[in-house]
Amino acid sequence: MKVNLVIIEDEPAIVRNLEFSINEIDSSIKIVKTLSSIKEAVKWLSTDVNQYDLLFMDIRLSDGLSFEIFETITILTPVIFITAYNDYALEAFKFNGIDYILKPFDNIQIKKALDKYENLSHSTRELSSSKMVELMNYFKKYGFHQEYKKSYLVHYQNKLIPLDIDKIHWFYTSQEITYAYTENGTKYTIDASLEKIQAEINPNQFYRANRQYIVQRKAIKDIDFYFNGRLVLNVLPKPQDKIIVSKAKATECKKWMDI
Repeated sequence: MKVNLVIIEDEPAIVRNLEFSINEIDSSIKIVKTLSSIKEAVKWLSTDVNQYDLLFMDIRLSDGLSFEIFETITILTPVIFITAYNDYALEAFKFNGIDYILKPFDNIQIKKALDKYENLSHSTRELSSSKMVELMNYFKKYGFHQEYKKSYLVHYQNKLIPLDIDKIHWFYTSQEITYAYTENGTKYTIDASLEKIQAEINPNQFYRANRQYIVQRKAIKDIDFYFNGRLVLNVLPKPQDKIIVSKAKATECKKWMDI
């Protein structure tokens, strides 16, 4: 099918996976733009309204919930949400005629969502922004309810052992290998990407500082101001490299610490 598609997602690895999967499923689908924040999406979507037929959109972006986009501009095209929240609240998507893909996703999920879009009539493809605002208000009222991971199976001395999530002070990835560090500095290997881990752990307890690190709140000793509005998270145990939070995420990080 000839579709112009826009991806709104702030994790580069997930964007790459989506692009690869969509191209595998249907090479005629054209990804015309990828956007990584509410601010960027509002600016681009409001000026290029005729360039896209379908949106793939993550719920949580670096600067807030993506539903906020619909409070600012009117969007009539269908939206396929990408989310880690698999619970009763997702019934709201069905009620509003919106589809969703659960993280971590696969080609089968994406194909089903695209097939659903293709089978929509022209009239039902036009979704009103008021429905999106209604959906956002629903989540503001009832919130997200997710069962978070309590432990991970980790590699240790030729064995797999369960490691309690509360004992992990930070996660780190290097050359596509993910590690978990505990308070005493013990390092374990985990068979999961940071993107998958981020979707499975409590966001009030852990924070995605950058592409390489997820840190636990209690591991943070203090925060240093860094060049150009950035922050450095000083954690225990001390990592080999500085854990730097970008200027774009600095305000969000401080709000997270101030809960």
